[in-house]
Amino acid sequence: MKSEFDLDKVIRKIPNYPKGGILFFDITSILTDPPAFTYCVDSMVEIYKDTGIAAVAGIESRGFIFSAPLAARLGIPLILVRKSGKLPGDKWRQNYQLEYGMEAVEIHKSDIPRGKEVLLIDDLIATGGTLSAAKTILEKGGAMVKKVFGVIGLTFLNFQTKLEGVEITTLISYSKESL
Repeated sequence: MKSEFDLDKVIRKIPNYPKGGILFFDITSILTDPPAFTYCVDSMVEIYKDTGIAAVAGIESRGFIFSAPLAARLGIPLILVRKSGKLPGDKWRQNYQLEYGMEAVEIHKSDIPRGKEVLLIDDLIATGGTLSAAKTILEKGGAMVKKVFGVIGLTFLNFQTKLEGVEITTLISYSKESL
């Protein structure tokens, strides 16, 4: 893992998006920079290669981008955590609160490995609401969720409180909202 890589220089920060007063941390700039994306994937492999996780669960949609190469490199299943109404068949559903209303995520029941450890992945961890909802579903289905990964962590939004008891790893964290 190349610890000298400065991911902060690659992450695009957009003020007043999606509304005034919010600083948006945009990971698409990581995807257009092959060394940055390679650094992220290589770092994840190094962190999780010997942890015994049985599957990786990626949060729609940008979490898919980071979870898929990790699952492939580790040779373990990828579980999709989808927005409500996107999955056919028998699924678990969990609602969660947003600033401006309710949202829900779903996972196919048959995709959840009972009694096995699943790593949850998203591109950015803000309030932790989506990850917490996904964790609830996975545990309802019999999996164990002890680890959560995000490329970016916004600690100033206190995601740690919604994800208590879980080991949270990020490649870069921001303790305040500033350029």
